[in-house]
Amino acid sequence: MFAPGHVGELTQVIPTELVDAVLEETGTRERRLRRLPSRVGVYFVLALGMFEHLGAGLVWGKLVAGLAAAVPRTSEKALRDVRRRIGVVPIQRLFEVLAGPLAQPSTPGVHYHRWRTVAFDGCGSLNVPDHERNRAWLGRTPRRHGPSGYPRLMLMTLCETGTRGLIAAAFGTASKGETNYAHDLVHHLTSNMLLLADRAFDSNKLLADIAAQGAQFLIRATSTRRPPVLALLPDGSYLTQIGGVRLRVIEAEIRSRTAGGDFGGTYRLLTTLSDHRTDPADRLVGLYHERWEIETAYLSLRHTLLKGRVLRSKDPMGLTQEMWGLLAIYQALRSMMVTAVKLPLDRGHLETGILRFQRK
Repeated sequence: MFAPGHVGELTQVIPTELVDAVLEETGTRERRLRRLPSRVGVYFVLALGMFEHLGAGLVWGKLVAGLAAAVPRTSEKALRDVRRRIGVVPIQRLFEVLAGPLAQPSTPGVHYHRWRTVAFDGCGSLNVPDHERNRAWLGRTPRRHGPSGYPRLMLMTLCETGTRGLIAAAFGTASKGETNYAHDLVHHLTSNMLLLADRAFDSNKLLADIAAQGAQFLIRATSTRRPPVLALLPDGSYLTQIGGVRLRVIEAEIRSRTAGGDFGGTYRLLTTLSDHRTDPADRLVGLYHERWEIETAYLSLRHTLLKGRVLRSKDPMGLTQEMWGLLAIYQALRSMMVTAVKLPLDRGHLETGILRFQRK
């Protein structure tokens, strides 16, 4: 009965010992031996995120396919019951254990000077089933010609740009607003991070809270903000003060040429990196482009894992559990990808070292 407790090769990242420890910590381990133990229930929830296009019974078939051991036959009702029994807490805790920077200090492309580059942004395009319980929680997103066809879940994550690994996440109703979700994630920032963010996150309080964490930031300002000029710098940037934080402002004209024509505009970037000699304006403008890595992470969630489909759960508890499971699976996949990339690099370093030793 424990045999279906796996997610294939990803079990290397999410081993049974980890799942058992999370169940023990959250007090959700079964009190009597069942045909569907809690460990199996956790892996089933994770598998739902891997096969969003399949019904629960077919997902169970993926877990038991190829197993030599005799496994219990189960109904979709039994699978729903095990989801309710384990609840949200162990799945959320599992994601929290897996979450965090994935890059090693030697991993290329993840640092600017001594800071790890991270970004946060919101994703408001996750559709959920149009059920009265979901509508009561999330409402419907207003559109130009009326409300959207499906309720939508707002997801906010803090992402390591170099690996697209998730450091933290929060989600819920879109009416709360991206800035409020961003405040929920600020405490995950550390002094060795450089935060890249879009113009929705330039409120005075949020900037002050980020600076209070000791993190550096490079955030695009809204077009209506006109910060006072305190001192001009040789590279064209200038110093200012916003929300009690001394900042540097960099203005740049961004132009893009596409098949549909040219477009662009003025970017006004706010940063705590005030030394124009160590951090030239043109280099920071180029660095800001890495903010788009978080959009690629959302593309992976929406279109690679979900394949653009609506989430499956018809009530807030099920949606919350499903979403934490989806984020945990995403993080496990990113971890495997980083490992797969790192191994050839390590092998290359080893071969170089052998050649040098032979020459000596």
